[in-house]
Amino acid sequence: MVMGERGRPSALDVCRVLVVFLSLFPSGKSTICKILKCNSEFWASTSNSGPEEEFCTALRAYNSCVRRTARTCRGDLAYHSAQHGIEDLMSQHNCSKEGPTSQPHARTPIPPPSPPLLPDSQERSDGPEVCHYERSLARNTAPPNYTHCGFFGDPHLRTFGDDFQTCKVEGAWPLIHNKYLSVQVTNTPVVPGSMATATSKLTIIFKNFQECVDQKMYHAETDELPAAFADGSKNGGDRHGANTLRVVEKVPGQHVEIQARYIGTTIVVRQVGRYLTFAVRMPEEVVNSVEEGDNQDLYLCLHGCPANQRIDFRSVRARAAESQGASRTRGSSFTYQSAKAKCKERLPVEDLYFQSCVFDLLSSGDINFTMAAYYAFEDVKMLHSNSKRYHLYEKDAFMSGAAQRGFLSLFFLNLLAVLSWSLCCSVHL
Repeated sequence: MVMGERGRPSALDVCRVLVVFLSLFPSGKSTICKILKCNSEFWASTSNSGPEEEFCTALRAYNSCVRRTARTCRGDLAYHSAQHGIEDLMSQHNCSKEGPTSQPHARTPIPPPSPPLLPDSQERSDGPEVCHYERSLARNTAPPNYTHCGFFGDPHLRTFGDDFQTCKVEGAWPLIHNKYLSVQVTNTPVVPGSMATATSKLTIIFKNFQECVDQKMYHAETDELPAAFADGSKNGGDRHGANTLRVVEKVPGQHVEIQARYIGTTIVVRQVGRYLTFAVRMPEEVVNSVEEGDNQDLYLCLHGCPANQRIDFRSVRARAAESQGASRTRGSSFTYQSAKAKCKERLPVEDLYFQSCVFDLLSSGDINFTMAAYYAFEDVKMLHSNSKRYHLYEKDAFMSGAAQRGFLSLFFLNLLAVLSWSLCCSVHL
């Protein structure tokens, strides 16, 4: 925790730590977070503009609905976003917290007629240069350095620093959190009694940005990969640069791309089998736009999974290779050789994506994980700015991140020992 004045933590610091703490302990399997129901009821009740007091009444009803979900939604990023959004809306519309909270009429809003299809530039003005990341950069500056993070399979994580890890991380975990957006995933067990988990829920919040975009939330779950934000819109709202934030459906129910040109960011969300994959391309400047007082220690894309949440799949593969006929879990019908053969069909290069595919088939027996690894690598080719870093190998994983720092520390310690020994010998001589 970053300490405030005179060494005491600020209230904001305490709240941030509390939110992260709660996100690590999701509610039991028997409870279901119904925050999306609260959201949809509120948007339905305010779909047609009316008197200010009617809006305040709907907002108080929304607040009551959100408060009722507190116990089951405490680890859900959408819940915390709704809390902050309600406070902002009450302030903007001068709504009193006390007053009628009549339940909004449950009705499905009627969408407006679809406008004729026009080229993107003709839909509306894309706004000022500040709404285009690359255009907003000062002239004669070096082009931005883009970084990539991916999260897929059992799950496997490729950080912005190209560290490749296999993790447990069951429950809700934050992937990204900076001044512009937040991303959280929820991972659930694939096979009962196994360490294998995969992503079943994903929430992305894009924060208000100058005259470009309103705050928007995108939420996906297993068998629900929307082609729009949670409020039904497909762009950044009513501001002048709204089209610099867009949701584009590539394959219905399987592949969605979110383009946030105002921060130079592209996000790819897929459903493969019953689970979700995530990939992002983001400028290094945006990655490092840390909010004041936030050390980002728990954000997986930046620092990787905590050490106690990592799995050494090399040892798992070694045991499977030795036994040949045995799989790691009861739920898998694959042997080491049959898993390798199946992964080879889609991933001919035996890099870490291939190895993660083998690991997933041994740990879960779910053949869809073959395609998850394949699409994760395809997203790397689309999003990573360095073609020489598409493939990662075990030596890269060993020499990256903490392993590299440990190697360098050991090197310098050995060097110091040699120099000390040489100095002692020269003194004696």
